[in-house]
Amino acid sequence: MDLEAKLAEHHGAAFGWALSCCRWDRHDAEDVLQASYVKILDGRARFAGISSFRTWLFGVIRRTAAEHRRRRALRRFLPLSRGERSPDSRGGESGAERALLRSEATERLITALGLLPARQRQVLHLVFYQDLTIAAAADVMGISLGTARTHYERGKRGLRAQLKDLRDE
Repeated sequence: MDLEAKLAEHHGAAFGWALSCCRWDRHDAEDVLQASYVKILDGRARFAGISSFRTWLFGVIRRTAAEHRRRRALRRFLPLSRGERSPDSRGGESGAERALLRSEATERLITALGLLPARQRQVLHLVFYQDLTIAAAADVMGISLGTARTHYERGKRGLRAQLKDLRDE
């Protein structure tokens, strides 16, 4: 198997998962993803073929992110910066309004996700953003299927409640 080709194939999804594991801190996510790739390419993390490559890769990233957090325990997590979002330059005022509404909705979602417990947030990310099944998410997270289902349901319920509260404010 050509590891470099497989990593390139899954890079976008892997970076999204690294962002989620690092609470949307882009710098930490880049560091974690790079460290994960180094582990894989130098042989410290080996694909045994027990699960899909993507599921295994996400597990490596999750464990690397946990190691990264332990090493940098004093550093607090930061949400996505507002400076990365810019209004559509061709759209004029309506484009700017759309960008502002999208930006506000994104900020509400990130805030609501950040208020959920880590496991609930992680299983929701894997299922909704990475298109994994709950069973595959359980494999990535190293938990049982029943536990993953519980975190998934509680996470959806909690996210709905958080978004309602943020919308009402």
